[in-house]
Amino acid sequence: MNEIVSNVQEHMDVSTPGSYIISAIILILFYLSLIVLCYFAWKLLQKLNHKIFENLEKQKGRSMSLEFLERIISFGITFFFLILPFNWDDIGKSIFGSAAVLTAIIGLAGQDVIKDILAGIQISMYKPFDIGDRIELDDGTSGIVEKITMRHIVLKRIDTLRVVIPNSKMNEYSVVNYSYEDVPRSVLLKFPVSFRANIRKTKQVIEQTVKNSPLTIPGKRMADGTFDYAPAYFIDLGNSALIISVTVYYEDGTPTEVLKDEINSSVFDALAENSIEIPYNYTNVVMRNE
Repeated sequence: MNEIVSNVQEHMDVSTPGSYIISAIILILFYLSLIVLCYFAWKLLQKLNHKIFENLEKQKGRSMSLEFLERIISFGITFFFLILPFNWDDIGKSIFGSAAVLTAIIGLAGQDVIKDILAGIQISMYKPFDIGDRIELDDGTSGIVEKITMRHIVLKRIDTLRVVIPNSKMNEYSVVNYSYEDVPRSVLLKFPVSFRANIRKTKQVIEQTVKNSPLTIPGKRMADGTFDYAPAYFIDLGNSALIISVTVYYEDGTPTEVLKDEINSSVFDALAENSIEIPYNYTNVVMRNE
């Protein structure tokens, strides 16, 4: 690039003020044309990069690895056009030929930006979770992984608010992945019933209600290798109720809050229909005339 500019300058006559002005205008026009050309080339390559990964996502589905790789290539294209106007030989000598600069580059690896990029590469390679997975972090933050950038990961919470977490920070968390390897999920639900309730009948009502739900699946592995619905158990004797529990299995695509709402509502109605009392605390007030 510098050779081109030098050739332009060599063929310019700058002996007079008028020639100097003309030469300056030509150089300005040359640089403006170069900037416009680089801009359109940059836009074209960015669109081509996006189109390629868009087609890959249609074929293979949306993936964290693809999304992160697209952003890395996009960054590389931008970086290429930023250094394009400079002399490549000078860049190579100044960056890789100087021990001091090399030491500075290594030092930059400890900075937050570099740490986030390196952590993003690790996450996209080992994939403890993927785009669309429902996860929960050890600090209680939970949501659906919406996207990953070179700097951060975006989680969509149940209230639709977005949580933006730096990649380096995310890489330090312990993650509960509710969508890992497409396995059935489960939740333990507990139901209090009256001391006067028939235990066997109560368990049968709860078990049948769980089986009839359109959201549940047989997920308990039996001795013969088949899968069935989990039985209900009388697990505890509370202060004012008998506690019946049941493990409910459901597909990983079903939100947990939807499943709980469905089963709790259905069991509540089923117990009422079978005259099985659900106890609740109340206070007797005794009025005395002294």
